Amino acid sequence: MSYSTLVYVGLALIELLVTVRAILRPHRNPASRIAWVVVIAVIPVLGVVVYILLGETNIGRRRVERSKEVLARMPATTVETSSDSKHPENKVPEPYDHLFRTAHSISGFPTVGGNSAQLFSVSDETIGSMVSDIDAARDHVHLLFYIWLTDNNGLRVADALRRAAARGVTCRAMADSLGSRQMIGSEHWEAMKNAGVHLGVALPIGNPFLRPLHGRIDLRNHRKIVVIDHRITYCGSQNCADAEFRVKPKFAPWVDAVIRFEGPIARQNQHLFASDWMTYVDEDLVPMLSEPMKAESSGVVAQAFGTGPTVRHSAMPEMFESLMFTARREIVISTPYYVPDESMQNALCAAARRGVDTTIVFPAHNDSSVVSAASHSYYAELLAAGVMIREFVGGLLHTKSFTIDGVVTLIGSANMDRRSFDLNYENNILLFDAALTADMRRLQEDYISKSNTVTHEIVSGWPVRTRLWNNAIAMLGPVL
Repeated sequence: MSYSTLVYVGLALIELLVTVRAILRPHRNPASRIAWVVVIAVIPVLGVVVYILLGETNIGRRRVERSKEVLARMPATTVETSSDSKHPENKVPEPYDHLFRTAHSISGFPTVGGNSAQLFSVSDETIGSMVSDIDAARDHVHLLFYIWLTDNNGLRVADALRRAAARGVTCRAMADSLGSRQMIGSEHWEAMKNAGVHLGVALPIGNPFLRPLHGRIDLRNHRKIVVIDHRITYCGSQNCADAEFRVKPKFAPWVDAVIRFEGPIARQNQHLFASDWMTYVDEDLVPMLSEPMKAESSGVVAQAFGTGPTVRHSAMPEMFESLMFTARREIVISTPYYVPDESMQNALCAAARRGVDTTIVFPAHNDSSVVSAASHSYYAELLAAGVMIREFVGGLLHTKSFTIDGVVTLIGSANMDRRSFDLNYENNILLFDAALTADMRRLQEDYISKSNTVTHEIVSGWPVRTRLWNNAIAMLGPVL
């Protein structure tokens, strides 16, 4: 047998083995299996390389083992109610209770009342509130961001951490190694360390050429968590950066929404932060998580949950779809990235078809042309079902908000795309409160008032080349 024949046979065997692996890989829908088999078969050698780089949701065996060890050690989040509480279980009305059971199935946190909350919709004001809370901290400050820039707001937070550490407050700050590489590699990161701030890097890349051998380089920690003194927490879409977002200035301003909570819900975000921190930093935070949360029957009822590659499969899309199927009167969504799987697209269309007033707001100009094209491929079907589509023209609408029936709100870091479903670590808070949801609805209506309406005529008028591009990009979804 000639050398060339041996090479051919060897490559064919490798291609066969990789194809078998793609077919046997768990937690993959049939469309994804078919797409990967086609890629591997149609593009010899290169298809195998692409599969090795992007075909599996893998952060690395050691990181998976470490994450499992940390989660196994985390104490349960118990609730301690006051003796005068008339409703110690903080029950949500029956039509919406199952939503919180779904959230509980993800992270195991209970539904807790006794929270106060304030919605922020201006980036500088959000960061200003965080800085004020850091300046008032007495015991500890915990902070985690996907993107932390060395701009005005990024440095305001860094300086506040340095001041807090100088007066004896324990400060722990973590940032994603890719999204926050500018801050991590800067003199400001070193200055925080020298001031006594404990620093951690999530999902460190190390050598970018060797990283793919140990796990995908594009799996990131997309969470945005701030916890102060066990009682204050922030949850929303905002990164630690200016609205001008200087790394992508032509799409500015970035438009975000964040809710500041005060109450027992902070302990749940504390657990999420601690699980990330202990995975990458050799420090045990379990003792500080052991005290029960004190909850009241009054105030905002809320529940946190975190999703990611090492959390159970389909957790985030299940939450989105549960909200869609639960709504009886109204659904309003804002999201910058919409690349749903088939079941989610069907759920949103089904809501509109059964008479639910359904509106979804996207940015008119997206920072990702690929995601924008994929999103556009779903417009015709959404419009045909009766979904109202708006495109926000006041900047890049980055807010991830979901309200139903004027009483339930979901806010957090997760987008409605496959990256947030399977590849990124995300954190969200589900809440039941008519007043706070009304605040969110007013903000959503402000987005709508600054948006253009997308009609059947507009979509049907797109040229063939545009529709071909949109649909071709959407077809790549199952292989990403």
